[in-house]
Amino acid sequence: MAFKPRRVVTGHDEAGVSVFLSDGAPPVVRTAPDGALFYEMWSTAAMPAPVAAAEPDPTRISLTVPPEPGGTKIRINEFPPGVVSPTHRTQSVDYGIVLDGEVVLVLDDTETVLRAGDVVVQRGTDHRWENRSGAAARMVFVLVDGEFTDSLVETLGKDVLGSLLHDPTHP
Repeated sequence: MAFKPRRVVTGHDEAGVSVFLSDGAPPVVRTAPDGALFYEMWSTAAMPAPVAAAEPDPTRISLTVPPEPGGTKIRINEFPPGVVSPTHRTQSVDYGIVLDGEVVLVLDDTETVLRAGDVVVQRGTDHRWENRSGAAARMVFVLVDGEFTDSLVETLGKDVLGSLLHDPTHP
C-alpha cells in the first residue's frame, strides 16, 4: 500500500470563526536524485511566525532543506530501500522522528541505526541517511533555522558556510 500523508490546515473565515482551510494530500511532493521522496507539509518564513486568517500555501516554493531565515519547515521524507543520501550539512536544528522502518544516520566517523519511535536532534553536523533495509522508511523532520557560532565556524573552517546544502534535488 502506497504511503499517502494527510495534511489538515486550519485558519479563520471572514468573521473570525475557526475553519479548515484544506484537508488532503500535501500539494507538493518532490523526488531527490537518490530516490527519496519529500512530502512538503508546511513552512514559515519568520519568527515569531505570522498567523493570518488565511495565506498562500508556503509549500509551493522551491525545495530547500534549511527553512527561510528565522523560519521553520515540516516535511515527511520517505527513504526507499537502498537509498543513500549525499553527505551534507545544514545551518539548522532538525528534529527527525522515525515513523516506520529503519534508517542509518552516518556521521563523519560513526553511525547509528534509528527505528520507529526514535528521535534524532540533528545540529548542523555533516551527515547522510541510508536505508539498508528491504522496506521503505519514513521520517518526519521539523527544521528550525539556525546559525553556527563564530567558534564553530572557526573550528570547521570558513569554507563550511559555502558548502551547505540548500536544495536536495540538486546536490
